[in-house]
Amino acid sequence: MPSSIRRIAVMTGGGDCPGLNAVIRAVTKTAIFEYGLEVVGIEDGFLGLVENRMHLLTAIDVSDILTRGGTILGSNNKCNPSAFVVTHTDGSHTKENRVDQCVQHLNDRDIDAMVVIGGDGTMSGASSFVRAGVNCVGVPKTIDNDIVGTDITFGFSTARYVATAALDRIHTTAASHHRAMIVEVMGRNAGWLALHAGVASGSDVILLPEIDYDIDRVCDYVVDRSQHGKRFSILCVSEGAKPKGGELTVDYYDEKSPDPIRLGGVGKVVADQIESKTGIETRCTILGHVQRGGTPVPEDRILGTLFGHAALEALVDGKQNRMIVMDGRDVTDIDILQVADKQRQVPLDDPLIAAARGVGTEFGG
Repeated sequence: MPSSIRRIAVMTGGGDCPGLNAVIRAVTKTAIFEYGLEVVGIEDGFLGLVENRMHLLTAIDVSDILTRGGTILGSNNKCNPSAFVVTHTDGSHTKENRVDQCVQHLNDRDIDAMVVIGGDGTMSGASSFVRAGVNCVGVPKTIDNDIVGTDITFGFSTARYVATAALDRIHTTAASHHRAMIVEVMGRNAGWLALHAGVASGSDVILLPEIDYDIDRVCDYVVDRSQHGKRFSILCVSEGAKPKGGELTVDYYDEKSPDPIRLGGVGKVVADQIESKTGIETRCTILGHVQRGGTPVPEDRILGTLFGHAALEALVDGKQNRMIVMDGRDVTDIDILQVADKQRQVPLDDPLIAAARGVGTEFGG
């Protein structure tokens, strides 16, 4: 073990996600039990780093958290230390670079390295610290499964289960009332969640960000089903789906956030169009934050534990600025700078798309 590693920090950035506590537990217990290291928890993501809010973690602190959703450290999906939003007395906002201030907070506490748990935005934020000389090891989390370099992120399996269960329940109402029923799921620019939940639930239509949809084609498909004995249709729609030649459906803008565009509402748009064009009663359910909450499924507890342990092992092996990834069945690591400002989308030749098309699923394009 390199003699320079004595104390590490761990933080959870971005939105909450099932499996975060599994990673915190694995990092902390491995550090304490195997290597005698001290672990400092940074509160509320990068915001806690800017505001110098941290506390020592003990093995007791991380006991009995494996099955809990969310994060015991808290999180924040608006703070970007390299463009920290400062609100002035007149209500105006400016952005300041607080990276050097954060590095000083780490140095003041004798922290030798940082385990950064988060999605693509958090990894992009970590890149600023890498360039400032801080050794960061990233652990990829997101229900969107859209981080470059890893085949899967923890949190995805739980969200897929929740979305599939919701689609299964919607099925009975659709059949009883002879309606078209839409479930809108998260995913932003990547359709992994919609694709997997849609296929698992037997959805008739799946709309993805990667395939611009033709609403007339979708309507024709729904009508054709109704005319051939299928008096209902189930549609799984990603929040990032958009029509051919059209724009994304934006719910609102948050100027204080590093990612100001908040998607949402495309499911309702599609529902209104189907009902207007076909006369078939159509309803939309937006799952929203339900997908990110609750107890993680076993797959995410296991993956979080594997990733957390691997992150600590990477640090004590002397590795610098890596992100833990799943490559096939192997847990390994890549350069964390390869991940910054990138997203992993569903390729159009993905085998699951081909399989879905083979059983008659419509993608609108």
